[in-house]
Amino acid sequence: MEDILTLYEQPYDPRHPVVCFDERPCQLIDEVLAPIPMKPGRSKRQDDEYARHGTCCVLIACEPLRSWRFVQVRMRRTAIDYASFMQELIETHYRDIDRIRLVQDNLNTHTPGSFYHALAPQEAFELAQKFELHYTPIKGSWLNMAEIELSVLARQCLDRRIGDIETFTKEVASWTAKRNHAHKTVHWKFTKTEARRKLKRKYPMLQD
Repeated sequence: MEDILTLYEQPYDPRHPVVCFDERPCQLIDEVLAPIPMKPGRSKRQDDEYARHGTCCVLIACEPLRSWRFVQVRMRRTAIDYASFMQELIETHYRDIDRIRLVQDNLNTHTPGSFYHALAPQEAFELAQKFELHYTPIKGSWLNMAEIELSVLARQCLDRRIGDIETFTKEVASWTAKRNHAHKTVHWKFTKTEARRKLKRKYPMLQD
């Protein structure tokens, strides 16, 4: 926990940006009966029945100090998907950095080993050198600011039925562009000092 909090307290460094990564599975759900539109004095009416058209996954990387995020929608979240996402993140958006300080949770695909599933060994090794990995505690994924971004996405864009991957991808891309254009970000206030005060029972007590 303190490793992550220390990282968040560092000043902005364009050569070593702090980037948070997370992913979220989503269902593709369509209407069976067309909703009745809203009209004066009546709210929109939607039938409880729906049709499920499978699942997809939203992958997000956000750089809070730059008020920027990169989001992709994929059908799965395998090691190959993770590697492909990270490769595009570097090659498209971070070509000139020395190394990304990457905050992520402890999923088994979130390792440099995943790069070797998608790339030749030398390419995988070179990509891995672009990341300095910082993992949230096993039960402390809330320390990842990317979770907050995904929560905003869910409330502002995904709180409705979307039945196909094409529409889902288009809506997510539109949300991402608007949020980047507005320079929205996460204002993190939980510090090491605050953690030691609020969670003091979790710290070992030294005895004379």
